[in-house]
Amino acid sequence: MSKTIAVFGAGTGLGASVARKFGREGYRVALVARRREPLELLAGQLAEEGIEAAVFTADLLHTAEIPALVAAIRQRFGRIDVVEYSPISTALLFTAAAELTIYRLRDLVNLYLLTPVELVRTVLPEMLERGDGGILIGHGPTAVEPVPYLSGVGPVMAAMRNYVYSLHGELAHKGVYAGTLLVGAAVERSAGHQAMVAGDLELDLPPDIEIPVVDPDDLADRCWHLYTKRDQVEEIYPPLPGAAHH
Repeated sequence: MSKTIAVFGAGTGLGASVARKFGREGYRVALVARRREPLELLAGQLAEEGIEAAVFTADLLHTAEIPALVAAIRQRFGRIDVVEYSPISTALLFTAAAELTIYRLRDLVNLYLLTPVELVRTVLPEMLERGDGGILIGHGPTAVEPVPYLSGVGPVMAAMRNYVYSLHGELAHKGVYAGTLLVGAAVERSAGHQAMVAGDLELDLPPDIEIPVVDPDDLADRCWHLYTKRDQVEEIYPPLPGAAHH
């Protein structure tokens, strides 16, 4: 049976590129995001490229729905071999730490901590039973190197990063990889980057902070390298000025 990757947060940027990369390597692809129409468009494009894909709509803020979502993916494909989790919400972007509230944190905690932890809990038993599998988490480098005015997601992702490190140490000798790619840039073709280019998304950043732009195909290659080589827990790309490599 062919292997399957489930891409959670399958947008037009990183998610689409990860789907293509793994699909070209022989994986079937489960595409998960909130809106059906963009997912079906992506699934059609993948089918034209010879990649089998299926669409699953879900709001990843709703952690309690994860077990049923995973069950639906298993029913369609029979198995889940790799999970890639990198949803991005332009409504939940950076906040100055001095302006952060518990109300803003609640959705961030659901999306970037509680839901991925529940996802791991749900898919891990079958991976451990086979002695093979992968969990890839997409983050931002402020999880490692806090930056003034770029708070909000950082504290929550720092907690998830801590979890991934522990998970990696517990699972590596059991054949299951857990790791994270921390992307310190706007991702070409993503909804966020398109909104920035159109002027619909303005970030209130200090003038000395510039956000670089990266190609999602390059990021997908890095995800594949992390999963197949399994010789590092994380990669920061590109690194923030002054950020340490881990």
